[in-house]
Amino acid sequence: MWHDAETQEASHNVTSEDFADPAAVRRRRRGTPAPTIYDVARVAGVNPSTVSRALNKPGRINAKTEQRIQEAAKQLDYRINPMARALPTGRANTIGLMLADITNPMFFTIVRGAERAASERGYTLLLAESQESGEREAEGAQRLAPSVDALVLVATRLGDDQIRDLAEWKPLVVVNREVGGVDAIVPEVGPGIDEALAHVAALGHTSVAYVSGPTGSWMNRARWDALLDRAPKLGMTVVEIGPGVPTLEGGRDAVTRVLASGVSAVFAYNDLMAIGLMRQIQSQGIDVPGRLSIIGFDDIFGSDFTSPPLTTVRAPLGLVGEQAVRRALSLIDEDLSVPVAELTEEPLPTELVVRGSTGPPLAIG
Repeated sequence: MWHDAETQEASHNVTSEDFADPAAVRRRRRGTPAPTIYDVARVAGVNPSTVSRALNKPGRINAKTEQRIQEAAKQLDYRINPMARALPTGRANTIGLMLADITNPMFFTIVRGAERAASERGYTLLLAESQESGEREAEGAQRLAPSVDALVLVATRLGDDQIRDLAEWKPLVVVNREVGGVDAIVPEVGPGIDEALAHVAALGHTSVAYVSGPTGSWMNRARWDALLDRAPKLGMTVVEIGPGVPTLEGGRDAVTRVLASGVSAVFAYNDLMAIGLMRQIQSQGIDVPGRLSIIGFDDIFGSDFTSPPLTTVRAPLGLVGEQAVRRALSLIDEDLSVPVAELTEEPLPTELVVRGSTGPPLAIG
């Protein structure tokens, strides 16, 4: 049983939270001590351990008691310090999110969805990027892993064995990649590609190209394999051009080979490559979509700002980010031997968004 005298004494001593928060120590030295978990417990009329459960793991105690504790914490302006909490528990309530390229707008929506899911559970995201380099990613993951409770790798460029090694060390989820034995969140590429191929076939196209992305991208290969499998079934020939960097420059660099291929429609690995391709084609006085129809992937922010607006295969990127973090949180709970509720994850189908960059091919003759 705890007593007010003990609470008063504890509230003026240096705690583990002070150790992780030098500012709290300075406030005490000025005679304005920061509120502690013991102060919250006294105001709410509960044990400190109950306060800890209520603030660190919401939903684990009686709802009315939890509300009373939350109100007491708000009244006292009590703030949880994640670093302090990590000292006794070994948990930092943080998730590391490793991105292939932080400048690629595709990742913006994924990050926002991931942040929503993390904040729901009181977790913080730490972002890092690999700059499309497997070596940089491996180094970044090694630095990040000790400071976080789980890792989410988005469009990872690591090898399968490297990913499995990381998953043995730390709860891990990969996005846009499938690795045996590792949790993954992957949009369904088939539905969107089926719609896109049906669209260009209905327009009268009989030959298409795929401007491929990085060789280390699992999703790049998945998209090409789907096109290669499905296009001939609709009476279309298909050719792969690349690999290339997944940027505007990568799209521009592919123009000569795209034109030499003689195709009338082209899929690009992502919207950035599609936009770079479109700009370079137009700079040469070639009409889009008259001479060449162009289709991207992802439907990034700004893909409809081009002239003409870009037709693209949309992926539910925000939902992808949410599901990845929720899956990571479930792995953390399992690691802590906490009962885990069954995840209910929405399907992640892709879909075609038709805009102005696709149209009937020019008549020959």
